[in-house]
Amino acid sequence: MQDEEVLAEFRASKALLEGHFLLSSGRHSAHYLQCARVLMDPMRASRLASALAARLPRELRKEITKVVSPAMGGVIIGHEMGRALGIEALFVERPTGTFELRRGFALEPGDKVLMVEDVVTTGLSSKEAIRCIEDEGGEVVAAAALVDRSAGTVDLGVPFFPLIAINFPTYAADELPPELAASEAVKPGSRAKP
Repeated sequence: MQDEEVLAEFRASKALLEGHFLLSSGRHSAHYLQCARVLMDPMRASRLASALAARLPRELRKEITKVVSPAMGGVIIGHEMGRALGIEALFVERPTGTFELRRGFALEPGDKVLMVEDVVTTGLSSKEAIRCIEDEGGEVVAAAALVDRSAGTVDLGVPFFPLIAINFPTYAADELPPELAASEAVKPGSRAKP
């Protein structure tokens, strides 16, 4: 799947938003990708996960024994990546502020894990998920995401395979351009009502 085809999937699902957004990283942007919208169509989610799985080197795909994603945003794409790779998909969640496996999920010693996110901007939640997976006995052999918003700067400590890199500018609160400073930021996604 080429970049333009990926963007077409986001546009078709009305998942590419424009305005003034406060991202979960704490940075501001004039653009927001609402991955939940692009993934709400099961066939679209399957196409995107298959395309993302195809980005992984063949030898790496054979090595992976589990997919683990952070809740909430990574759950659907993580599940679809498990389907695309033909392996189990688990997720970590933050019931008390730090990621942990719950719901009877467990990793076996030596499990080779692919950590899957929807969007990576700073990599903070990805690194937290990776730390949790390692604490639970898994070995993270790679990370993948639908979207890399880091402008290629994120270092997760493992090979990283995004489906698409989208480099919309992001800004700290004290460096907003006038067009964003003139409006109130909306905090989209799962942490506030859009």
